[in-house]
Amino acid sequence: MNPMILSVILLTIVTGTLIVTMSSHWFMIWIGFEMNMLAFIPLLIKNYNPRSMEASTKYFMTQATASMILMLAIIMNLIHEGQWTISNISNPTASILMTMALVMKLGLSPFHFWVPEVTQGVSLTSGMILLTWQKIAPLSVFYQIYPSINLNLILSMSLLSILIGGWGGLNQTQLRKIMAYSSIAHMGWMTAIMTYEPTIMLLNLFIYITMTISTFMLFIFTSTTTTLSLSHAWNKMPLITFLIMMVMLSLGGLPPLTGFLPKWMIIQELAKNNSIILPTTMAILSLLNLFFYMRLTYSTTLTMFPTTNNMKMKWQYDNTKKIPLMAPMITISTLTIPLLPLMINLT
Repeated sequence: MNPMILSVILLTIVTGTLIVTMSSHWFMIWIGFEMNMLAFIPLLIKNYNPRSMEASTKYFMTQATASMILMLAIIMNLIHEGQWTISNISNPTASILMTMALVMKLGLSPFHFWVPEVTQGVSLTSGMILLTWQKIAPLSVFYQIYPSINLNLILSMSLLSILIGGWGGLNQTQLRKIMAYSSIAHMGWMTAIMTYEPTIMLLNLFIYITMTISTFMLFIFTSTTTTLSLSHAWNKMPLITFLIMMVMLSLGGLPPLTGFLPKWMIIQELAKNNSIILPTTMAILSLLNLFFYMRLTYSTTLTMFPTTNNMKMKWQYDNTKKIPLMAPMITISTLTIPLLPLMINLT
């Protein structure tokens, strides 16, 4: 893609997200969502092939439907409240419709079907943006309207998302689909805590984005998209493969890695609000995520790696791909548990 065109597209994506996050006017929020969606579609089909075209079509249809439902909810709220400004949504129908639209944009269950298919059909870079940056705008709107959200509805969707996110990734060999199902599960954790303590949701979002970007950067660095190609990376780049294993276990929430930190804080906050069954169920369902990450790390790094010749290790060539900030990103993704007291004070 032409660098000038790519720069304009990326600038439009960033601008659309910033408009959504900084606006207090419903129409401007809707415009920001549309700018973000229409600029992101060319990024999905940057490497043109039938699969990327199918993925971009699925993304467009889902996001356009969500935008239509969001505009319907905005108009209903305007008729009921008489103003465009974001405030408590007193009309329950408008609140439910707005929640459904934002959930569809996030990819939470039961509107999750597009996320694995779109992520699998695009490049690793586009998939990374889809699973990280594209989550910021809907979550920022959720953050602003969380007192008006139907609690039973959002908690049911969150639990279902954690279940589907773990269950769907169990039998996957495609790394992009595994990351997509992991994203669904993490979004379930964020939306579950949002109505109780939204600042913990922001901390969870920051840690999730850091871990997901680190994982995708390592996949891009090793040019791996399946578990088989990842297992072959052992005798080419053993250190990088070990780092992939550590970041993946952190994504699964294994203590004492960073990924355990948001789950720990969410369970603690839910217990403070006299909710015991909900965090217990969420913790049990998160074991599904941890299982497929453990299976992935076992099959790729803890077993005897395949050898294609008589030498145990392949000749080490200098990798031409330069990934900036890889070291600090991996450090943040795995070793920030000691900062827990500081983060509790900040939240």
